[in-house]
Amino acid sequence: MAILAAQAALDKKASEIEILDVTGKVDYADFLVLMTGQNERHVSAIADTVEEQLGKQGFRAISVEGLPRGQWVLIDFVDVVVHVFQEDSRALYDLDGLWMDARRVRVNDPAAGRA
Repeated sequence: MAILAAQAALDKKASEIEILDVTGKVDYADFLVLMTGQNERHVSAIADTVEEQLGKQGFRAISVEGLPRGQWVLIDFVDVVVHVFQEDSRALYDLDGLWMDARRVRVNDPAAGRA
């Protein structure tokens, strides 16, 4: 599910996508998916696409927070929590740093030729 969310975000040109394995570290999720959008409209479009694409696979979000403001959108799929940030908000909340010790799951981005 986390990889599907990352792939949907890649389709909308999200950047800095990371999947953090927080299994056993928190009781509210197994994976956090972090990504960055360029502006409010981009963040909202990424979040809408992630929710829509996962919905097509039978995964329903139990909560979506942060729309329509679009600074930081959180989509809760129970085992996977997706965070779509604008760059300033991502730096401010620094979830990457908070979960520095969490295992990272590789996300392949064929368009960029990197993983």
